[in-house]
Amino acid sequence: MAARALAHILRPYAVQPLPVNAAVYSRLYSLVQPPCIRAYATTKNPNPREPRDQKKLRLRKKGKPRKPASDNSEKLSGHKNPEPKQPASNNSGELSEPKNPEPNQPASNNSGELSEPTNPEPNQPASNNSEKPSEPVSTATKVAQRIQKLFELDALKWPRIEHPEGVKYMNNAEFKRRCGDKDFKPLPGQDIQIRGRIIRVRKQGGKLLFLDIMSNFHTVQIVLDFGHIQSVSDVTLEQFQKQRDAFLRGDFVSAEGSPVRTPAGDLALKANKLPYQLSPSIAPVPRRLINEETKVQSPHLNLLLVHEASATIRFRSELIWWLRVFFQNERFIEVQTPIIADYAGGAAARPFLTSSTEFPRKELALRIAPELWLKRMIVGGFDRVFEIGPSFRNEGLDSTHNPEFTTCEFYQAYANLSSLISFTTNLIQQLALFSAAKWEKWGSKERYEFEPDYFVNFKQVEFIPALEEALDIKFPDLSETDALSRLRETLHAKLGHQPAPGASLNKLLDTLAGKYLEPESDHAPLYIINHPACMTPLSKSFTCPKTGQLVSARAELFIKGREIANMYEEENDPFEQRRKFELQLQARNAEGASPEDGQAVVDESYIEALEHGLPPTGGWGCGIDRLVMMFSASSRISDTLPFGSLRNVVNVTQGSRRS
Repeated sequence: MAARALAHILRPYAVQPLPVNAAVYSRLYSLVQPPCIRAYATTKNPNPREPRDQKKLRLRKKGKPRKPASDNSEKLSGHKNPEPKQPASNNSGELSEPKNPEPNQPASNNSGELSEPTNPEPNQPASNNSEKPSEPVSTATKVAQRIQKLFELDALKWPRIEHPEGVKYMNNAEFKRRCGDKDFKPLPGQDIQIRGRIIRVRKQGGKLLFLDIMSNFHTVQIVLDFGHIQSVSDVTLEQFQKQRDAFLRGDFVSAEGSPVRTPAGDLALKANKLPYQLSPSIAPVPRRLINEETKVQSPHLNLLLVHEASATIRFRSELIWWLRVFFQNERFIEVQTPIIADYAGGAAARPFLTSSTEFPRKELALRIAPELWLKRMIVGGFDRVFEIGPSFRNEGLDSTHNPEFTTCEFYQAYANLSSLISFTTNLIQQLALFSAAKWEKWGSKERYEFEPDYFVNFKQVEFIPALEEALDIKFPDLSETDALSRLRETLHAKLGHQPAPGASLNKLLDTLAGKYLEPESDHAPLYIINHPACMTPLSKSFTCPKTGQLVSARAELFIKGREIANMYEEENDPFEQRRKFELQLQARNAEGASPEDGQAVVDESYIEALEHGLPPTGGWGCGIDRLVMMFSASSRISDTLPFGSLRNVVNVTQGSRRS
């Protein structure tokens, strides 16, 4: 019955269980015999017509390095047992850590993982390169071996969590904070319980074991001394060693004991009873990831093993929390607006289209911005509102763009462009101080890469005058219908070449600003203000006294060449808003519809909301992902997301190694 149950468990790994008897048990975990369990996809000689020696010679000619002969323990885990004069096995297919690894000599274990280097044990001859090379062990085989081992130890269990009476539970951070205090005195007879994942196992002889367990990024050492445990509980040496052999790196355990100081002065928990497993790790947890494919297919391992990855996600959470507190202190109310609607307005971008069983014949869209909904909140009497949430744009992926992204937008009644700029400057300066302090507290101050005085002075340039000066040209009237063709002719006469064909007036102006204006933000934050009115149909517009052009009351903040925030005075005249919607639609039809230009329609429902009265309002938006990139020294937007960009997310589900 037990054999049938184990066979059912091992079915996904295509491995048959061994009979549970001493002879087979000895063969399976012997260091001198090859593994007895093999995955169906990993055979000794997959090509029966090709002799094994010829196959090995062919692989070496292809450039595959010849591995020196080693025992099966190195084949399974890549490192040796530090116990002198004992076989380097703990009877579980996994070995403990080396004491003196060679620096800068990582060894690959052919599984996308990096095992730690080893030194030969004392009195152990070096391996002979003339011996047969070890064959790689598949991950499925390792998993199957681990499952069968736990099954034989009666440790293949995932029990419910227990909260025993008379035991004080502490998380690792609380344990280090409270028990590390010299004045801390535990209650007589009261044990302390901590839980976490084993990240390191160290054995000293058969009666002493050290476990380093991590929980919520804090590590505590557990000391298991058989003599001490036996003195306070009825545990035999056989039980102690059986439980010891079941513990592996990656397991979640619960331990109870008393706080002690190690000879080195470090705080530790001395176990008063054998720890028990909460969740065994049946798949081997590597110590390091060495290739991008493994990071993409196993993002959970990337977060677990790469400190920079987990620190970035923690910082992202801290930054969002800081923004919420900042807006609440400024008397803003946080709201949630619709994500699915029949029209994606608020920006010019291609939306994701979908449908609903409730409206089977109606095409719906995921929002590209929450702007129009938030301004309806202002109409409804909420003078200060903000929202932090997802938006979606069905466009390309690059280092700074992802189709799914997080934005922060706020709208404030009676705010003008000048007050929006002052508000933004204050927010960025305070956020910079918070970020620098947070990284320094975490011991990673190099992640804050701005000079101390970078955020002291913010520069401002006007869009059209600055471009005219940089290009040494005079712009035509950009509000005229032939503005695009006239600007093309002017640029061709001055620069000697035509701009890219098919580009709209908005895209052409945006490209010029990106080339000639945005780089000025390398040495100080830069506000580009008073954009041409044609670029911002939802903004109030006015005639610029310097150029006579119709411009919008808008500003964009750039830091180190990246757009960080966009703000403007909202158009609240329903007649003018209708005219701008119609001009936008005419311009798109004249230039040829492009999917990248998004849905251009006259939004009658929004105009109707304006007819009920929108007070003079200032609107502001920024990308959370780019803020995190900027203040964490991240070069890609995917680094700021727990599971990466959309491409990474799709690869996670397509890259199952078991398929």
